[in-house]
Amino acid sequence: MKVVVKKPDAAFLEKQEVFSWPIWEKEVSVFDWTYDCIEECYFLEGRVTVEDKSTHETVTFGRGDFVTFPEGLSCTWTVHEPVRKHYRFRG
Repeated sequence: MKVVVKKPDAAFLEKQEVFSWPIWEKEVSVFDWTYDCIEECYFLEGRVTVEDKSTHETVTFGRGDFVTFPEGLSCTWTVHEPVRKHYRFRG
C-alpha cells in the first residue's frame, strides 16, 4: 500500500491551504472504497484503519495526520472513532 502518513507542521498546512479545503465527517463504521484519483486529507478528529484489499496491508492514522491515498487504491476503511477531516482530490 502506498498510503503516506505524516505529522505536518503548521507551515506545511498553511502552504497547502489545508484549512480552506472541504470537511468530511463519518461515524464509527466499516466500508469499502476505491480511489479514482489521489486524495490528500488532514485529520482533525478520529482514528481509522485502512486495509489494502489486494495486499491486506493495514495502516492506522488519526488526529493530526496528513494522509495521501494513491489513485487506484481499493481498500476497506474501519472508522474506530468518528472522523472529521479536511480533504482534496487531485488528478
